[in-house]
Amino acid sequence: MPGRRRGRQLGIWSAALLLLGVSAVVGCRVADTDGITPIPQFLAFLPWLLVPAGLALLLALFSRWWTGIVWAVVLFGLLAWFIEPYGKTGRPDGPPLASFRVLTSNVEFGQATEALVTAVRREKPDIVFVQECEHTCDATLRKALGTDYPHRAAQVAGGSAGSVVLSRFPLTSAEGVPGAMAMPGAVADVRGHAVRLQLAHPVPPMPGDIDRWRRELDALHDFAAEADGTPLVLAGDFNASQDHAAFRRILDTGLRDAARLTGHDRTPSWPTLTTPTFGAQIDHVLLSSDFSVRTARFLDLPDTDHRALLVDLTLHQRG
Repeated sequence: MPGRRRGRQLGIWSAALLLLGVSAVVGCRVADTDGITPIPQFLAFLPWLLVPAGLALLLALFSRWWTGIVWAVVLFGLLAWFIEPYGKTGRPDGPPLASFRVLTSNVEFGQATEALVTAVRREKPDIVFVQECEHTCDATLRKALGTDYPHRAAQVAGGSAGSVVLSRFPLTSAEGVPGAMAMPGAVADVRGHAVRLQLAHPVPPMPGDIDRWRRELDALHDFAAEADGTPLVLAGDFNASQDHAAFRRILDTGLRDAARLTGHDRTPSWPTLTTPTFGAQIDHVLLSSDFSVRTARFLDLPDTDHRALLVDLTLHQRG
């Protein structure tokens, strides 16, 4: 009997610790806040919290801890609710004006540049958003793709700080979004129609850098909220998923997530070491309501920890 009692107490304590950890993350999701480290990091993997919640439920059942059973069931319900896709859907009412293809890729310090060149030649996107493109990456893209993509908006820097937008369409300069890593912008002339392009690459939510991560996502929100009405494509590595409050605020400006529109809202894009089985979707193509999406596909490229995202878009006339 003493051994059985000790086993029950161990089960209760183990279940309680698991439930407390899951509750801290889910509580921040309920409160619509990203909290402090390690909450933002765990929020990126919110659906996977079903695993510790399930283990806690089993421990509570074996220990006949009824409070823990109810606690776990409530957490399961909340997780199931928040796993549902977030953001607006719907198609534009107006007639189609122009169709084109967009690709976004984080090449991880330029390491995957050659793989990106191969993918671009194969998939033939019209506009390419490249993050973490340092000087060698920029030179390679100029040499390999300069003829097919004569127009560019670039802020080239060392390490992860550089970014480039390549385009088959003519570009005019536009002010980008300030950040520790470059986020250039431009206006594309897509077969006679102006389309605002903006690359996104806020800093990741590393311990000790959460405030800057939140500020840079807020800057992207402010950019989207203050847009002048020109059709907008906002694409890149956001270092945030739909489970982060700062990213949801960007969606709340009215932008649509292309992956969400095609049923791929939970397809992970990072880290490639474990995708597509496990990971988080932090690479996005966000669109104003002027666009419909035909297809969205995540591409596996070697030598980078991010999957690329390829989207086929159609611009519509406003109704």
